[in-house]
Amino acid sequence: MRRKFGDRRDGRRLKKIHSMHYVMPIMYPNRCDNEAFITERIDLTNLNRYLENKNSTDTQQSCNLFHAVVTAVLKTITLRPKMNRFIANQTMYQRNEVSAAFTVKKDFSDNGGEALSFIHSKGTDNINSVCEEIRHQISFCRSDKKDSATASMDVVQKIPRILIKAVGICARFLDRHGLMPASIADSDPFYASAVIANLGSIDLHAVYHHLTNWGTCSVFCVIGKQKKRPFFSEDGSIEMRDSVDLGLTIDERIADGYYYSRSIKLLRHLLENPELLELPLEETSGIDLSEGGKIQPL
Repeated sequence: MRRKFGDRRDGRRLKKIHSMHYVMPIMYPNRCDNEAFITERIDLTNLNRYLENKNSTDTQQSCNLFHAVVTAVLKTITLRPKMNRFIANQTMYQRNEVSAAFTVKKDFSDNGGEALSFIHSKGTDNINSVCEEIRHQISFCRSDKKDSATASMDVVQKIPRILIKAVGICARFLDRHGLMPASIADSDPFYASAVIANLGSIDLHAVYHHLTNWGTCSVFCVIGKQKKRPFFSEDGSIEMRDSVDLGLTIDERIADGYYYSRSIKLLRHLLENPELLELPLEETSGIDLSEGGKIQPL
């Protein structure tokens, strides 16, 4: 798409928006002051069965809960484009791509280092290609090589203390005006559509995680630990099922509550009907996304 006046390298400036969404960034300019936190419980019965069957036939490329959640988040944002908006310098933009980022622990120890991973998705991707890319990213992050974001921070750490404040002022100016070099922004997790943290892998629940005023990320998704929890049937009976809680922190200025509600229902629907994740991210087959329609199989 041709870049027009006012657009950024990573996003298109939105002009035709509701007056409320125009005014809110002016009145509330900081992303961290506009966080909406939502917790969603996911029934993993179908997903665990799906992953077990999938991994039994494809032992070379096994997938797990994290892979499925990343794919579902990418598909949700692809099909619900307002979730891919961001606000910078009090202006709303539509992001040019759908992406996800996460942190990789090099080894599970108190002194184990961390690396940053970034996935740039395409509409033709599905759970298989996303799983492959995640495995590639994790393999790279746990090697002796450094990701570009960490390498950039290492350079900043070497700057004399007397100059570091000036460097910070310059960096925030570039960030605010969309002038951050691609070599930094394309690997910085806070420039992604969504940051995803798998806290279940370190035995934590789906806690609240803040957004940041740095970067452009409007969505943070935390995956909690898997465990059996009670689910109530329509007749009032209780059944213990495998489940996981997702904690989502969203910039409330990019859309309204109704849009968020339908987007999160779609995310849950994808995870509870995982066969849909085998379709391309841009594919809507099996999902009713019509205005006023229910998020359910057609």
